[in-house]
Amino acid sequence: MKVQIEIDSSMSEDEVLIRCGRADEKIQNVCRLLLENGVCEPSLTFFKENTAFYFPLNNVLFFETDDEHIYAHTENDSYLIKHRLYELENILPRNFVRVSKSAIVNSAKVYSVARNISSASLIQFSGTHKQIYASRNYYKYLQLKLQER
Repeated sequence: MKVQIEIDSSMSEDEVLIRCGRADEKIQNVCRLLLENGVCEPSLTFFKENTAFYFPLNNVLFFETDDEHIYAHTENDSYLIKHRLYELENILPRNFVRVSKSAIVNSAKVYSVARNISSASLIQFSGTHKQIYASRNYYKYLQLKLQER
């Protein structure tokens, strides 16, 4: 793999371009590192009825499955997205954490976690009535992410 850096003082925004013959594991690792370090943010399209929305991922509280569809929840609304949860796990920034088989949470937006030893723990968010549950299997990983903030 060869790496080139071009300096162009006329550019108003930095750009990272990856040219490859195929997106193998090395290329995916480079992309993941860029995402994890906040160099870039994946672009997701959010849908509601016949309208496509484009807003920062930081507005998303959590993603959850509802039958066959995946929804992104913000403080006031929910939007359909065209990705599976396992795909989102690979492309979302580090502050998003899987909390159950059916949900991924933006740990930066978590206000409280009511721990329940025998069942799922309730996650609440500041400024909204929305809430979601973290399963016991994912609770420890959620706690680690919350401590990183």
